[in-house]
Amino acid sequence: MSKFEMMKPNRRDLLKTMAAAGVTYSVLPMISKPAMASGEVHYHTWAGYDEPGLLQGYIDKHGGMPEISHISSEEESLAKMMAGWSPDVMHPGNYNVQRWYDAGLLQPVDTARAKNWPDIFSSIHKEETAQVNGQQYMIPSEFGNSSVVYRTDLVDEKYQQENSWAILFDEKYKGRVAQYDSADSLVQCAALVLGMKNIYTLDDKQLAEVKKFLNMQRELLRFYWSSPTEMEQAMASGEIVAAYSWNQSLVTLKKQGIAVDMMVPKEGIFTWIAGFVIHKDCKNLDAAYDLIDAWTSPESGSWLIDNYGYGSTNSKAYDMLPKERLAELGLSDANKVLDGSLFFKALAPEFDRKYSDIVIEVQAGG
Repeated sequence: MSKFEMMKPNRRDLLKTMAAAGVTYSVLPMISKPAMASGEVHYHTWAGYDEPGLLQGYIDKHGGMPEISHISSEEESLAKMMAGWSPDVMHPGNYNVQRWYDAGLLQPVDTARAKNWPDIFSSIHKEETAQVNGQQYMIPSEFGNSSVVYRTDLVDEKYQQENSWAILFDEKYKGRVAQYDSADSLVQCAALVLGMKNIYTLDDKQLAEVKKFLNMQRELLRFYWSSPTEMEQAMASGEIVAAYSWNQSLVTLKKQGIAVDMMVPKEGIFTWIAGFVIHKDCKNLDAAYDLIDAWTSPESGSWLIDNYGYGSTNSKAYDMLPKERLAELGLSDANKVLDGSLFFKALAPEFDRKYSDIVIEVQAGG
């Protein structure tokens, strides 16, 4: 949601090293598209987010695409910018706004200059991770979810009527569920099912309870997945009936004609937000806001929803797509999804280490 950088199988080892340095790894999944041409403003973004369908308003006004560079990881981008490199507009996850601000890289955004700001969902306006000290530093442009994707033809009505993360811990589905191989995801999901609310700051007593619960879950899982393709193939074949997953997998499986849906769990659905921040040394503010306006327009938002299955922050984008298509993507009521969201936040290094250590112990059998 890196955006979209998938976690490597050895991610926990990386986390321990990075956490010791005060660095956290990205939680956004990856999409891949070719790079584009150059123009008047330097746009640092994810591969796939440089499509003309997302930037048509900028192209119409400036006669071509902006200069593009791609994010391979937000940590690498941060290091390069701290060394003096200065793209004009960047497209990180919301959990990086504070860190990039603390590094002295950002200027506040002027919401009065962002013409689509009034149409952005009110719940996104209020999201504190896009602000620093009450001042806006990001124009959020899209969101995606991590939740349970499940086979509607193979899962009991109980879970279809009342969505819950508990399905991934239900003995009835022993050997038929899969969990994402990510320390924070494993710990936070278990904590939610156990009724814990402070999922980003669990104390030692809570973590001991979570560890016991994860040991129980280990015996129920078909596998921990690190490749979404692996998980999708198992879901398509019926080998598994439910798994921690992302919007992209829902879209992929539906395209194959598989009877699947994505839950909005009663405990909360995980949601990442990404958007636009402006470098303090931006060389062309007018062009920067033109780019932001193009990307956050209803037209670009509807293209994003239809092609990638992610949600646009622009409420008017949903009026441009058939209701059937929105239902297919689980976005019939984007407000409901956002209102029930647990917005991703970066774990403080000490919690990152503790969560990682617990999952290493659980997966080693203890």
